Amino acid sequence: MWTSSVVAFASLALLPSVLATDILKTSGVSDCNNGTSSIKVNNVDISFDRSTNNIDFDVSGTSEQVQYVTAELIVKAYGVQVYQKEFDPCSSDTRVDQLCPVPKGTFAANGTQEIPSSYTSLIPSIAYSLPDLDGDAQVILKNKGGQQIACVQSGVTNGKTVEVPAVSYVAAAVAAAALAVSLVGAAATGAHPGSSTSSPGFSEVMWWFQGMAMNGMHSVPYPTIYRSFSKNFAFSTGLVSWGSMQKSIDSFRSHTGGNLTNDSYESLKNTTLVFSDGSTTQTTTSIGKRALSVFIRDVSTSVNGTGSSADSSSSDSGSSHLVQGIQGYVEQLTIPQANTFMTVLLIFAIVVAAIVVGILLFKVILEAWALFGKFPKSLTTFRKEYWRIMAQTITTLILLLYGVWTLYCIFQFTHGDSWAAKLLAALTLGTFTLLLGFYTWKIWSIVQKLKKLEGNADALYENKETWKKYKLFYENYKRGYWWLFVPAIVYMFAKGCVLAAGDGHGMFQTIGQLVIEALMLVVLLWSRPYNRKSGNWINIVIQVVRVVSVVCILVFVEELGIAQTTKTITGVVLIVVQSGLTVILAILIFVNSIISCCKENPHRKRRKAAKENLSQDIEGDAFLMTPNPYTSSPSRHTRKVSDPAQGYEPMRANAFSRFGPRPEESQETLVKGAAGMGYSGYRSLSHGRSDVDGSPPPPFSREPRLPDLAFEQYRHK
Repeated sequence: MWTSSVVAFASLALLPSVLATDILKTSGVSDCNNGTSSIKVNNVDISFDRSTNNIDFDVSGTSEQVQYVTAELIVKAYGVQVYQKEFDPCSSDTRVDQLCPVPKGTFAANGTQEIPSSYTSLIPSIAYSLPDLDGDAQVILKNKGGQQIACVQSGVTNGKTVEVPAVSYVAAAVAAAALAVSLVGAAATGAHPGSSTSSPGFSEVMWWFQGMAMNGMHSVPYPTIYRSFSKNFAFSTGLVSWGSMQKSIDSFRSHTGGNLTNDSYESLKNTTLVFSDGSTTQTTTSIGKRALSVFIRDVSTSVNGTGSSADSSSSDSGSSHLVQGIQGYVEQLTIPQANTFMTVLLIFAIVVAAIVVGILLFKVILEAWALFGKFPKSLTTFRKEYWRIMAQTITTLILLLYGVWTLYCIFQFTHGDSWAAKLLAALTLGTFTLLLGFYTWKIWSIVQKLKKLEGNADALYENKETWKKYKLFYENYKRGYWWLFVPAIVYMFAKGCVLAAGDGHGMFQTIGQLVIEALMLVVLLWSRPYNRKSGNWINIVIQVVRVVSVVCILVFVEELGIAQTTKTITGVVLIVVQSGLTVILAILIFVNSIISCCKENPHRKRRKAAKENLSQDIEGDAFLMTPNPYTSSPSRHTRKVSDPAQGYEPMRANAFSRFGPRPEESQETLVKGAAGMGYSGYRSLSHGRSDVDGSPPPPFSREPRLPDLAFEQYRHK
């Protein structure tokens, strides 16, 4: 088994100022002779310095017999052979004593070869500055008869990469900022029914990061630059490399039917990953370990283990194996493929535990606050309903991870070796699916009842209790599109299924993902379901970029036979587009945070305006309904017929006092007038009696009278 070597690359990682920008070096080692050679190369380290036109090489390995060989060096960049040279270690011009002849047993040799400028000029200048150079170098050993007896290949790097920890930290900071803005917006609305959060929210940002990570899991020969870029977003899918955790998972697997021989954390640390296009890479742990070897390894050559070089090579012995798809993605993070699901499960359990502890701790703080002081009213709901808030937070987390959870569970079913891990995958996937299905059925049932009773489902947004229980599924959708969360769940499930079930078949994965993304884009364009215009446009743009991303991945599919240079350019374009959208989302989050801090809460503003309008209405009604004494016409015993105005005056008084009696009249006048009106009116109409002087009353003196209730007959009795 051959050992990988990444001395130069690790030196660059530790001492970036030492390595100039015009040096190309190898990274990782793999066997290109199918393991049938009589010479096994354990380590090869090749570097080219453009300033001197020299290639330095350092080779170590074992040989079954003494033999004379010739060596051939082939260098390729972006699929194009840019250098080829054959030399004889026994020649006076290129003599290497340690390989002339190759001894029986272990050997180690190094040397320098000058390359003519006619060859070096063929290497484009961009190769020294473009991150994650897509190139490889091969060293082929042949016997005197021209038969190939050994072959080793290694990736070529210029020391620059887009896989930078700072990118992951910035992405995590963007997600944290989106979460903070979402929480502030939720607190500002005060659980007001029908309120919606601004876009982009935390869920949208996390789903976007998950999409970029899943784009790097297809079984296609990615350009090295894009493969490194997609690794920066692995955290959003729950993939976090942690050595002690991986060792614990290995122990769990070993007790539940797992095989740790070639699939464990310890074996992966010293493994070179070989991708389908021949490019190689090493795990982070291996890089760090070999970086230290730069300082302890002697550059002197040795034969049969008498020098430090042979000792170092034997201590660094490792292996290489072919990877692709999901396995290649996770093992770059030093996570064995069989540990993938358990890693995500443990990270999920840690996050859930943090949520539960955080909410309970905040509850305790509020109770203590209530004993010694008075806390804001906005926290009263949390104090009373913290169990509901805890359950909804965990449900939101499940909804957020449902797509990648489906991916990892199906991958565990097809690639896992532990029966206990498979059982856990089945139980968790079934539980999450049933939970989301229960909420879907519950909301659907409520809608059907509402339609029967009220003719519509507006109560989903208007009833406070219903809103608090189920808003996490539809709060940002318009009232007519509350049901769109169902296609969204199906969309996430389908993406995970296609990517995991199609692992190893890049064409199937890519076409399936393209169909799913295109259908989701059609749904968004047709419905535009979000409450806010900004939400519609932002989500449509995100979906368009997802479709474009899958189209770009289609260029990488091996069956199409597209040139390596075209693939690399496509990979760079894809990085630029996805990075640009990420920056736009970060800017929008920053703008939303400023708006949330400076702009008055619209729901509070509407409530305040409603209170002011209600106060004004009450004041106006009080003005119009001021009680006034009732004015009656004079009694017929006190009325003077000679004054014609007396018959008109009572009517005018009644006409102008519709809203109540005048202030100058007393309640006594009101009572007497009412009694006199009833008695005199009744006698006047029913018996035809005239006034005191015998003349009939003038027409203007006729006033409204009480209905005839036969008061007269009871009075005479």
